[in-house]
Amino acid sequence: MSTKDEPKDERKLLLRRVLVWTWRVFGTLLILGGLGMTGIALTIRHYEAGLPNIEQVKRYSPPQVTRILARDGTLLGEDFVERRTVVSIAEVPAHVKLAFLAAEDASFYDHEGLDYPGMIRAIWVNLRSQSSRQGASTITQQVVKNVLLTQDRTYERKIKEVILARRIEQTLSKDEILELYLNYIYFGHGRYGVEEASRYYFGKGVHDLSLGEAALLASVPKGPTHYSPREHLDRALERRKYVLDQIEAKHFLDPNAIAIARDEDVHIVPETEATPELAPEALAEVRRVLREVVGERADRGGFVVTTTIDPKLQASARKALRDNLDGYDKRRKNVAPFKKPKNKPTFFEGDPTTEKAIAYVGEVTGADDAKNELFIRVGTVRGRVALSQAQRYNPNKLPASQFAEPGAALRVSLLAPGKADADGKLKSALFKLEIGPQGALVALDVRTREILAIVGSYEGPRGGFDRATSAHRQPGSTFKGFVYGAALKARKMSPATLLPTDPAVLEGYRPKNYEKSGDLAPKRAREALAKSVNVSAAWLGNQVGPEAVAELATSLGIESKLGATPSIALGAYEVSPREMASAYASIAAGGSFEEPRLVTKIVGPDGVEIPLVPPPPRVQAMSAAEAYVLTDMMKSVVKEGTGRAAQALRRPIAGKTGTSNEVRDAWFAGYSTEIACVVWTGYDDRTPLGAGESGGATALPAFVEFMRAAHQGVPPTDFPVPPGIERASIDPKTGLLAREGQEDAIAEIFLAGTEPKDTAPEPAGEGGGEPGSPPTEPSATPTAPPADSQKPPVEEPPPVLNLNNSEQQPVPKAG
Repeated sequence: MSTKDEPKDERKLLLRRVLVWTWRVFGTLLILGGLGMTGIALTIRHYEAGLPNIEQVKRYSPPQVTRILARDGTLLGEDFVERRTVVSIAEVPAHVKLAFLAAEDASFYDHEGLDYPGMIRAIWVNLRSQSSRQGASTITQQVVKNVLLTQDRTYERKIKEVILARRIEQTLSKDEILELYLNYIYFGHGRYGVEEASRYYFGKGVHDLSLGEAALLASVPKGPTHYSPREHLDRALERRKYVLDQIEAKHFLDPNAIAIARDEDVHIVPETEATPELAPEALAEVRRVLREVVGERADRGGFVVTTTIDPKLQASARKALRDNLDGYDKRRKNVAPFKKPKNKPTFFEGDPTTEKAIAYVGEVTGADDAKNELFIRVGTVRGRVALSQAQRYNPNKLPASQFAEPGAALRVSLLAPGKADADGKLKSALFKLEIGPQGALVALDVRTREILAIVGSYEGPRGGFDRATSAHRQPGSTFKGFVYGAALKARKMSPATLLPTDPAVLEGYRPKNYEKSGDLAPKRAREALAKSVNVSAAWLGNQVGPEAVAELATSLGIESKLGATPSIALGAYEVSPREMASAYASIAAGGSFEEPRLVTKIVGPDGVEIPLVPPPPRVQAMSAAEAYVLTDMMKSVVKEGTGRAAQALRRPIAGKTGTSNEVRDAWFAGYSTEIACVVWTGYDDRTPLGAGESGGATALPAFVEFMRAAHQGVPPTDFPVPPGIERASIDPKTGLLAREGQEDAIAEIFLAGTEPKDTAPEPAGEGGGEPGSPPTEPSATPTAPPADSQKPPVEEPPPVLNLNNSEQQPVPKAG
């Protein structure tokens, strides 16, 4: 071979080697690529097995705010887990959508759910930092992360996110994905979604935002705390500038509009202090009704519930209750300053608990004026009282050091036990002052049985104890209305019937009269009810039978368990103020019971009204004539009896006072032709209200104040007379028909057929008979038997106070 051929051979050899290596490299790459693709496929298949169902996104409904409205549309309160109001994408203006796209994902409408260049960049940064910190999430990926996955920053979660993002893009439209995103994202300060954020920062709905406001709002989700316009406006404005620059760079909007937005002043609405809800007592009932109607969907929120609450009457009810309790505090000296007593009081010694309705006598040990706190010791626990929550007992706004002297004794309850020190003693506990009693007021529309106002505490805090519905206490003499009603229904009595007042007519169960006068002469039923004579009610209860009293009370609206024992006549069995309001409203409505209602309308998150559960049928517990006679008798309670203070209303009012055993409870239950109202006052731990307190002194003032406000501008109307009522002139001493020309005769009403048939005899010295002697032959107006005849059944009342209504209760006093 010549030397000229050698270079050619070398070139061929080199070319062959290059081709061989090229094929080897290509083959290797093919194999690696195949292995990579296989690995990716296996990885995808591995993670696919545990992926959430994509259908969850279609069904996804984020938690929203449920709004509770008064009858006139006034917002009463809100119920939510996350404060969010969902809006459809059609309700979001174009410039608002573009602002969020510029801030978060400018190519959202162009990509298929993934930003590949951004992903590569993020992977490179994460590999260099050996951690998973850099993200490249599109809006679609953020929806996947928030709706289907967790917030964990792991490669595993990122792989799942990538897979699901592609699937969502194949399942939902771009607008649907953007709608999910705009309604989900967090904007700080407890606000979720663009609608709630818009209301919070700018005081307007998202549909009213300007471009500058939209750009500022779109700046927040990147760092809700860092870019909060309320806390860091400078940072938020700098971020807004970036958003507007992106809008301009992407040619999303006209440059002139962007220039105007750059110069736009920012007006963040003031953040008002959380105002107390107008009717927090209504919220629990709304939740119950909502769950009854829609089931577990109630937990997701988004409903608008319209209630029967009248906001003006609700405000009047709370003011009336507070004024009444403030009056009690003033006359019982329950307001600051509190001095150290001369005689050492009996402080609580032991371990207090946070159990409800338990108050302890604690010792004041010091004060901190700077923090407006009072230091107190309760047994083994030391803690503080925040006087900012005790304005009721500090009307003069005294500093803590002047509010109470060291050594002063104050009633408190334990809210939070605090922490144990080295000696094992609890410190830094949080106490609440419980110096004065609590109260409740319920008002119903007589005609519709709608709840117009409901107040269950002085403070009215959300989530607090609602005594209007949940407190069950002895109603005392307010229960006598059911006793007299049962007697009317059984035709055992008319308003003119003479009833005994002497305890000697009773055996076994022998209550005493509240007023210890020496007059034990029989009284007409109307007079006995007006004066709240215990013996008369107890005797009458035995005549009709405790079972009949319990049956009537239940049919009128009392839901609590009632025992068929003699003490029921004086209200020994516990009921709630709401039950009493329902029962008295039934009497006012002619003896017809209808279940009180609070909710009139529910609109779902989709804007469609949801049918309510039909109420139970109406029950005619008493005839209209029977209810009218009972109403007329209870009008005498106001005209001449224990409820005389209600005369200030200058309109026909019927009602009854009530005072339980040892003055632990004070009540007034009454009504006009329009409104039935019940007021209760008492201590949660059943501490006596004190000497001189009663239903007329401690509950009736709130009734009068509320009813005056409720009837402002409403002309007085009397109760209509139904068929079946007869009128007659009677002798006030005997209850018999008045003699012809009798000067002291009084007019009385009767159920048809029960009016007296006999004429009263001439008084002694004028032709015969003893004054007040009963007729010599049967009459439709029965009188009480002598003390030694026809005595009621014997039954000893147990002396034990039972809070569950399962046993007979102590005998209440008259009201």
